[in-house]
Amino acid sequence: MGAVVLVDGRVVAGRRNEREATGDPTAHAEVLALRDAAAAVGERRLHDATLVVTLEPCPLCAGAVWAAQVDRVVYGAADLRAGAMGSLYNFAQDQRLNHTTAVRSGLRAEEAAGLLTAFFADRR
Repeated sequence: MGAVVLVDGRVVAGRRNEREATGDPTAHAEVLALRDAAAAVGERRLHDATLVVTLEPCPLCAGAVWAAQVDRVVYGAADLRAGAMGSLYNFAQDQRLNHTTAVRSGLRAEEAAGLLTAFFADRR
């Protein structure tokens, strides 16, 4: 999985999933990229940021998006097993929360799904 954070059209952070490498169950690409982006801009709130990810964020990552108050999320492949930005849950548009996030899903979805499938096939 990969994640990039854009602010004002420029990349301020980019990370990949490091759960296996670090043994940290929270080391998802989105969480790591959001941490780096907050450090880069010097603010925990990322109101003007766009998070771009390969796979639809899970509940952990959707929670991080909410906590960072990210303006927009763009993702490629939907995650029907754990997606939390429209597939299984929709944290981004839950009006009970104090922040909502615009979401664009399915951007180059087939390509993103193919990359993920090939990656995991190589791992097995």
